Amino acid sequence: MAPIGFVGLGIMGEGMAIRLLSQDVAGSDDAPLVVWNRTASKCDALKERFPDKVIHTKGSAREVVEACGVTFSMLSTPEASRAVFEGADGTLAGVSEGKSVVDCATLAEADMKRMDERVRSKGGQFMEAPVSGSKGPAHSGQLIFLCAGSESIRDDAVVQSALKAMGKATHFFGTEVGRGTRAKLVVNSLMGTMMAAFGEGLALAESVGLDGSTMLEVIGQGAIQSPMYALKGPKMLKGDHAPNFPLQHAHKDMKLAVDMAREAGVENAVTRSAEELFRRAREDGELGVAEEDFSAVFERVHKESKSDYSKKRKSG
Repeated sequence: MAPIGFVGLGIMGEGMAIRLLSQDVAGSDDAPLVVWNRTASKCDALKERFPDKVIHTKGSAREVVEACGVTFSMLSTPEASRAVFEGADGTLAGVSEGKSVVDCATLAEADMKRMDERVRSKGGQFMEAPVSGSKGPAHSGQLIFLCAGSESIRDDAVVQSALKAMGKATHFFGTEVGRGTRAKLVVNSLMGTMMAAFGEGLALAESVGLDGSTMLEVIGQGAIQSPMYALKGPKMLKGDHAPNFPLQHAHKDMKLAVDMAREAGVENAVTRSAEELFRRAREDGELGVAEEDFSAVFERVHKESKSDYSKKRKSG
């Protein structure tokens, strides 16, 4: 056994690190969890939550990688990922012969390829493993990992145990880094498009005098039923958009997917329309929903609507 590294304890990373500890993959004397986060208080909170586990906090991502054979990374945005990866004390600075990096963020394919090349140029190994799932699945170990890259990392017993603790399924799309990212963007573009259509459907139902809760029952009883609709629908009707997957992150992924479709020569008018709706919601300073859950696109639908119900909802 050896220390296991984790860089990034945000909305997703916190739950993932907790799973490594709660499932006894890391946190013992011979396999401590080594962590770093840009906000150090997150590391302190993790140690307070697991006083009986061995958790080492480092002063930089570089120090985490240097101390561990395998390091998982989960950063929230492409900007944060680049800064942490390429910084003087960043992830890449800690890579040397035999080190393994597993990056779980959702980035552009070119970003993943660049990280792979730079890690391998220093003698390390790299595997992309973006996840399908949000805050709840991260905390309950129900993530789906979409992987590509090093087969040695994929086959490593510690990595397999870690992925099993953090997720319910792992898919390996081959040794070409970028394929995992492509899969993730397909999933998230579909999810965002579904949410945009769902928001418009609920707004229409309410605006023509139908009871929203009853319509959720109807939707849940037919062929269009969806766990996402069942989970988000009741909260949307109440205006509860506590973030599990922030709207600004959903829009980022949809924009990346639109770009990917354009480069692939694939018609995506529906996805483009949904992406534009998310963009308007993200940029709406009056609504202020960029950091709310992506279900808050519903509020932008109502804002753009002219029905009496939508006007009343906005004034209320």
